[in-house]
Amino acid sequence: MLASFTQEATFTPDDGLVLSPTVSRQITLVSGQNLKRGSVLGKITASGKYSLAATGAPTGAEVPAVILAEDCNASAGDKVTVAYFGGTFDENACTYGTGVTPATAREPLRDASILLQSSITR
Repeated sequence: MLASFTQEATFTPDDGLVLSPTVSRQITLVSGQNLKRGSVLGKITASGKYSLAATGAPTGAEVPAVILAEDCNASAGDKVTVAYFGGTFDENACTYGTGVTPATAREPLRDASILLQSSITR
C-alpha cells in the first residue's frame, strides 16, 4: 500500500529582519504612534516607556535601545507590546526615526546586545 501525504501547513519565511536567536521582553509603547515590526525604539527616561528613536528633544528616546518585535498601534493610548533586547538584525529591514540611521544606531544598540548588519540576502 502506498503512503498518502496531506499538507499540514504552509511555511512562510520571516521578512529577513531577524538573523539570529533573540531575547525579547514586554515593553510599553507610548501613545501617539503606529509602528511596524523592526522599528528602532528609544526609552523615555522619565516614564520608562518606549518611542521611535529620533533626534530632537532630549527625552532619552533619542538613543536607540531596542527593536520592536511586532506591529503595534498605540495611536489611541499607551500599548503593551514586545521588543527585542538582544540578537542580530538586518539593518536594512529596520525602520528609523528622524535623524537616526543604521550608522548612528549601530553603536548604542551594540552596547545593548543588539547587532545590526547588512544582510547578504537582500
